[in-house]
Amino acid sequence: MSTRRVNGVLFERMIRNGLACLKLHRDEINALNVFPVPDGDTGTNMCLTLEKGLRFAQSSPELCTYLKAFSEGLLFGARGNSGVILSQLFNGFYQELSRCAAANVADLRNALIRGYRVAYRAVVRPVEGTILTVAREGIERTRTQIDRSTTVETLLSIYIAEMKKSLAATPELLPVLKESNVIDSGGAGYIYIIEGMLKLLYGEELADAQPEAPRADAAADVDVSMALFNENTVFEDGYCMEFLLQLMKAPQYTQRFRLDAFTADLQLYGSSLVVTQIDRRVKVHIHTFKPAKVITAAQEFGEFLTFKLENMHIQHAEREQKLAEKRPHRALSVVTVVNGEGMIETFENLGCDCVLDGGPTMNTSSEEFVKAFSYLDADAIVVLPNNKNIVRAAEQAVRLSGRENVTVLPTATIAEGYCAVSMDIPDSDDVEKRIRQMREGAKSIETMAVAVATRDLRRDGVTCRTGETIVVDGDAMLSAESDPFEALSEGLSKVEGLDERECCVIFLGEDAGAEDEDRLTELFSERYPMMEINCIPGGQHVYRWIIGIF
Repeated sequence: MSTRRVNGVLFERMIRNGLACLKLHRDEINALNVFPVPDGDTGTNMCLTLEKGLRFAQSSPELCTYLKAFSEGLLFGARGNSGVILSQLFNGFYQELSRCAAANVADLRNALIRGYRVAYRAVVRPVEGTILTVAREGIERTRTQIDRSTTVETLLSIYIAEMKKSLAATPELLPVLKESNVIDSGGAGYIYIIEGMLKLLYGEELADAQPEAPRADAAADVDVSMALFNENTVFEDGYCMEFLLQLMKAPQYTQRFRLDAFTADLQLYGSSLVVTQIDRRVKVHIHTFKPAKVITAAQEFGEFLTFKLENMHIQHAEREQKLAEKRPHRALSVVTVVNGEGMIETFENLGCDCVLDGGPTMNTSSEEFVKAFSYLDADAIVVLPNNKNIVRAAEQAVRLSGRENVTVLPTATIAEGYCAVSMDIPDSDDVEKRIRQMREGAKSIETMAVAVATRDLRRDGVTCRTGETIVVDGDAMLSAESDPFEALSEGLSKVEGLDERECCVIFLGEDAGAEDEDRLTELFSERYPMMEINCIPGGQHVYRWIIGIF
């Protein structure tokens, strides 16, 4: 084929094929983790992020119209570091083409350049040797190789070839990749997306590229239990309303739209309010007893593109209902992410107002954080991601929410989050002091994680085989042994200064044995007689034990 222009319909088909290609290689990308454990799998995060964008966007012949919704969906659905960066790449892509009904080769080249520049700006401390480098070097090397005769197929072919060269060199830029003998997983995933897009242009439509067909039975879309609501039900929860509003230019609409004033008006009619504006579209989530008043306020400025109204009493998502419960006003509320029923119970007992169920194998999306913020009535909010692969999604959620009272403490582990919350002073109204205390608590703890290796690896002078137990401390691999207790004992011997620490908390994962608590207590008591040991049934996935020493 010889494609010269890409409109909205063609781009949607291309990106669906890109997702299908990514899915085919998802396990391969997940296996590129620096540590041989399924922690924040890049392939899975990128797939979930793209799926959210595709579900959010409606088909349109105009490229700019489709890209606007697709980009917004990606931003809200971004999971993990790779998903956040991917969403920003396409955010820049949309910004460049925001007035383009159909893009030619020069437009697409400029959009790819704008994409990486926006992504770099969105990352506080960009790291070379990652998807950022691959996207940047790929298009910068490509831009000089195209002319007026270049087709879209040729542009993408050259772009892919140059990105593959860049990807192959990522271990030279990022020592941790070289030591682990892997290439950057995010860069690899991005290339597969572009390859899938190119395959579509050459007539190769992959099996999963077709959108889901709507169900014939419209009643099947109502996923509620009617037994939960009848004439005797006390209606206490109101309605959950979500809509996407298109601001209009016709004379019957008010032209002077101000986001802050609109938000203040809606606050009169409900709670759990989230209002986000992207260009001339406004997305709203609100819990209200007066949906008609909200509709009237919105239609003063425009018309609905999408609209959902649900009786919250019968919403099928139990976790969503629990999160949506009205909370008392607090000076400071804490939103945290944990994995495992024991972990959830522990952090709720510690006083966290909103505990999101997420973590290593299911990184929390930006949208989930935005919703969590809306459920809280607090002067200030602290977010504890408890996983380094969730920090960027939390930070992006703060930007999307437009809130200025949210602080993300970049806790990288459950143990850091636990220590941060433990250091809080719940009955104090001095919010700044409480945040400082929590930040210091997170920094004061030494975290070790114990898991089973899923592949062979040599790193930090330690060789592990598939199936062995490995012990890691931050980015360092301390030991690898067939026996987990021997692995831990060796790992402890490599960490300096533990003799001076007073407390140890051990979260027992779902793979922990019945005898683990006794044996761990004995091991630590022999090594550190003065240390207080506390074992907590966490039930977390992936890690048999997460150990915090402070």
